[in-house]
Parts: sequence; structure tokens; C-alpha cells
Amino acid sequence: MTTIPETMHAVVLTGHGDMDKLEYRSDWPVPQPGPGEVLIKVHACGLNNTDVNTRTGWYSKAVTEATTGGGFDDVGEEDPSWGGAPIAFPRIQGADVAGTVVAAGEGADASLIGKRVMVETWIRDPDDPLDMNKCRYLGSEMDGGFAEYLKIVDRAVFPVDCDLSDAELATFATSWVTAENMLNRANVKEGDTVLIPGASGGVGSALIQLANRRGAKTIAMAGRAKHDQVAALGPVAVLDRAPGDLKSELKRVIGRDSVSVVADVVGGDYFATLIDVLERGGRYTCSGAIAGPIVDLDLRTLYLHDLTFTGATVVPPGTFGDLVGYIERGEVKPVLAEAFPLEKLRDAQQAFIDKKHIGNIVVTMG
Repeated sequence: MTTIPETMHAVVLTGHGDMDKLEYRSDWPVPQPGPGEVLIKVHACGLNNTDVNTRTGWYSKAVTEATTGGGFDDVGEEDPSWGGAPIAFPRIQGADVAGTVVAAGEGADASLIGKRVMVETWIRDPDDPLDMNKCRYLGSEMDGGFAEYLKIVDRAVFPVDCDLSDAELATFATSWVTAENMLNRANVKEGDTVLIPGASGGVGSALIQLANRRGAKTIAMAGRAKHDQVAALGPVAVLDRAPGDLKSELKRVIGRDSVSVVADVVGGDYFATLIDVLERGGRYTCSGAIAGPIVDLDLRTLYLHDLTFTGATVVPPGTFGDLVGYIERGEVKPVLAEAFPLEKLRDAQQAFIDKKHIGNIVVTMG
């Protein structure tokens, strides 16, 4: 029988701002599972952009700059989170949890105890699961996995049977579900050609594998120093991060100067160039704007070329279960860049912000 302590190690976000808002604590109370909830002993938890953006307050419309990882002087008090609303502090962040269920509250599924699990990142209203406005994000509206224990509703817990390490398993949840949602929103299918800016990051590297899995062709864009590692993920070509003549580069590598889909997490000044290489009837799907949220759009390009634009944030029910199936069947492979101990979360987040890695960065609980 597992002995559950009264206190645990955790990294607690105390407010919006710089890295000093992340406090490592050794005396944080272990959460107690309530009705319908289970307690998970966390083994590893991955990092993602939401952690950084929430800490800095970048989601606020008052911020128009690229995300840098530093705090902002002017953060709107009413809209500093992904959902456009304030969050409560202190908050334990971290959505990409891999762990083992160790206890169950009243009415929760006790058969989960002892099982190795992943946790769905979007927690839905049980009475209205399709209402996106009622969704809460793990580590934002509720405490997440940058701690030794996590309590969560049992319906968000997915047992997983695979040979991957805990750190490898913690690379998937946010990046890969985000990527799968983007591809679903853009209706990517066999025969499509998908252009992927920022292909070396967590979402970008997932997009390559997941689009390839569908039978689409992928063209990755990344800094030259990362080309060999990105190429190993299986795109048909790897281009520079922002080619001066993108149409010529496309014609060189695929024989034509347009693509059917752009799957973008970058945004910024290069946005208009990306839109200009979409074929007639092409689709643009976006789940991030790390190079800047304010972009130029010529509406004539949108309507004269019959383009479709989709945003991708809240993931529909079933997507996470699909991903777990891909993992168990060995259809996708983790891209683990580096693992840090929990007490080095600030260092892990700085490495994430520096963007010198390929894939995902995680913290482990020892």
C-alpha cells in the first residue's frame, strides 16, 4: 500500500512576471482527492508555451510583442490567461503529466489505482462537455503537474501501456494534442502538402509525425543548425526558418510554388509570406504566435483565393484518447530534448525559451 505524505515538493507560480515568480517549495500540502477525483503521483511533467505565456501575462491584449519569456510592464488585469480571464495565485502549472494513480476519492474509479497514466489537458464540464467556454486548462484554471502529486477528475485520466520512459511519455500531452487538433481543424488528409514553420519545437515536431501518419507530405521550416535533427523526423524537405523567396524554395523541393496547408505556431512578420504560398482553396491553421501576435493580412488574398483560416486551442473530446492509441501502437515517437529535476524548473523554462532544442523539455520528480 502506497504511503501518501502530508506535504510535497512543488513549484508554485505566485503571480505574473519574471522567473522569480516561480517558487520551489518543499512544504506544499499534498492535495486530497474529492468526489470523482483520483490522486496521481507525478513522475514527469512536460513544459509548453502556455506555462511561459501565463507566467508573463502574454495572453493579455495589452501585450503586442513576441513572447520572450520575460515579464511585461503592462499586463491587462482582466485577460492575462489563455481564456481571457484572470487566474488565481498561487498556482501550480504544468499540463503534460505522466504518473501513477495512488488513491481515489469517493465515487471515483478505484480500478485506476496502481496504473500508469497520462492526463488529458482540457478538463470539461461533465454536464456540458462540448461547451468550450466551460473548459478549464490543467495548470491554469486548476493546479497542474509541476509537483509530486496531482488531484484530478478520473474522467481525465488515461491508462497507457507502452515501453516509453516517464520523461518520454511527458512529451506528448499538450504539443501533440495541439498538433492533432490543428490537423483536424484543417482537415489534413492523404495527398495534402503541409508547410510547418517552427518545425523544431514541440508542436512543430509533432505536426511532422502526425501529418505524415495521415499520408500527407510535410515541409519543415527551422533554423539551419537544427536541419539534420528535423530531417530525421521524416519531412520531404527542410527549409530555412524564413527563406527570402519562399515560392522559389518550394518549387525547388517539391516542384511547385504552393502548398495546401500551412500549420503555424510562429506568426510574426513572416505571416503574409506564408499565406501567399497557399494554393486556391488552401487552409491555414494556427495555435500560437511566438514571433508576434499582430500580423498583416491582405483580405484580397483571403477571399480571392478561397482560403480557410482556423484557430486551434480547445481540443474536442476524443482527441486525447486518439493520441494515447497512437502511442500504444507505436505509430508516433517521442522527441525528448532534455530532462531537468523539478527543483531546476527555472533552468528548464529558460532552456525552453532559448529554443535551442528539438522537441520537448520536461521536468522529473526523481
